[in-house]
Amino acid sequence: MDPCPFVRILIGDLTLKFPSVSKPSFSTVHPSSSPCFCKVKLTNFPHQFSAVPLVLHDAAAGAQSSSRSHSLNACFNLSKPQIEALASKKPSLSISIYTGRRGATCGLNSAKLIGRVTVPLADLAAAEARPVVYQNGWIGIGGKKNGSGQSQFFLSVRAEPDPRFVFKFDGEPECSPQVFQVQGNVKQPVFTCKFGFRNAADMQSRSMSEPGTPRNWLGPFMGTNQKEQSAKERKGWSLTIHDLSGSPVAAASMVTPFVASPGSQRVSRSNPGAWLILRPEDGTWKPWGRLEAWLESGGSDTVGYKFEVLSTILANSTVSASDGGKFTIDLTSSLTPVNSPHSSLDFGSGGSGSSRPGSGSGSDFGFGLIPQLLQRGFVMSSTVEGIGKCSKPEVEVGVQHVTCTEDAAAYVALAAAMDLSMDACRPFSQKLRKELRQ
Repeated sequence: MDPCPFVRILIGDLTLKFPSVSKPSFSTVHPSSSPCFCKVKLTNFPHQFSAVPLVLHDAAAGAQSSSRSHSLNACFNLSKPQIEALASKKPSLSISIYTGRRGATCGLNSAKLIGRVTVPLADLAAAEARPVVYQNGWIGIGGKKNGSGQSQFFLSVRAEPDPRFVFKFDGEPECSPQVFQVQGNVKQPVFTCKFGFRNAADMQSRSMSEPGTPRNWLGPFMGTNQKEQSAKERKGWSLTIHDLSGSPVAAASMVTPFVASPGSQRVSRSNPGAWLILRPEDGTWKPWGRLEAWLESGGSDTVGYKFEVLSTILANSTVSASDGGKFTIDLTSSLTPVNSPHSSLDFGSGGSGSSRPGSGSGSDFGFGLIPQLLQRGFVMSSTVEGIGKCSKPEVEVGVQHVTCTEDAAAYVALAAAMDLSMDACRPFSQKLRKELRQ
């Protein structure tokens, strides 16, 4: 099956330049190197905020333009249905530029509006096949229309294709569901999941005994808590991803129990639970990534998480414990186009994308995805439901990060681990469903 078409709208290179004859007063502006910010709004999408660097002198414009860093300030991801829905509404991007602090002081908004910029986004469907530039240059804002006393705002807006493989769990991960690849209304089974319980110490001994596995990587990944374990803990959960032939192609194993902090019912950030995401090689499992999760302190309704590969943190954020959200790995850091091959993989055919442990299907497992991740761009996302809610994760993976079945399966296993972490982080005063109790 081919990947699903997605389009990314990238907004960047934001710079504000005040006219030299009328520099702004900073008496009410928060003292920082970037005292201005903007609110970016796309039709029918939540708005985003970004700081805006300030250029004080006209003379700086030339130097600033020549040394532009291609920074990314905001990004919107559009699926095919969203592109089609926007097409009938003449979509546009609205950017409001402010000086001062974000938020309110004594009930009054302390930020001052400088001006607004609107960029029409015509024919978004064209960006499914090729990059489209909507704006790249200075725009006058505020002041008089003839340009006198106007501030100048530099803005780059472009849309580019970003095809993704989409996978959908047919049930909750702890119920050992099938996983389908989705394209529009077509669903094709590609994986099966098997949830169970295993001994984390056994996983540690097997992995540590493997030759050629760097100890400086496995050390932090396999670290265990030497303190006396609390009687309240959730441990030993595992989930194995199989291809349609029944061969294991990825796994997620809880290697650090989710334990309540002393005197509380919560998993704390100082002692998070952890998963290893594993890939098969030479008939055994090799670690690929580590996911940690915890409940934020202070009664916060958020689950914190951190995901790393080879001690490189790729995701570090939070998701609402009650409402859920999205677990996302996005390494986009510039507006430079990322080369994304538009090839398709046939996960069910048993071709180059379907392999068994040790067959060498196009990556070095523990290290094979790193060069691809360094290409940056969108990597993956998965939906996450709130604690206690029915969850059937939907996973999106950028095409450039999938070269074989194991690549896709690793991200599916990671999505399952994040979903299960929501239950593992549930306060210990709440009872787990029977599938999660050993």
